[in-house]
Amino acid sequence: MKIRPLHDRVLVRRIEEDERTAGGIIIPDTAKEKPTKGEVIATGPGTRDENGKQIPLDVKAGDIVLFGKWGGQEIKVEGQELLILKESDILGVIEGQAKGKKKAA
Repeated sequence: MKIRPLHDRVLVRRIEEDERTAGGIIIPDTAKEKPTKGEVIATGPGTRDENGKQIPLDVKAGDIVLFGKWGGQEIKVEGQELLILKESDILGVIEGQAKGKKKAA
């Protein structure tokens, strides 16, 4: 199944952080917080201004982004947990970083 976000919405796959602390302590699943970093999977076409002209989004598929812990709407597609956010819920784009470890479904 393929999902195409509408307007200024963005489809994001969460990226898991390392399971160890800097000191080497392994963090159990029950103590982990939800990741606030993810990879953009798809974007909508953008919003429209007062004159009806389309304004494209600043993010694109493949970007690694930071977002608020409780932002967006979680959905499950073919057993994979994804997140739909408004572009305004994205706090920033991480530039120059390779794609992280993806969350197992």
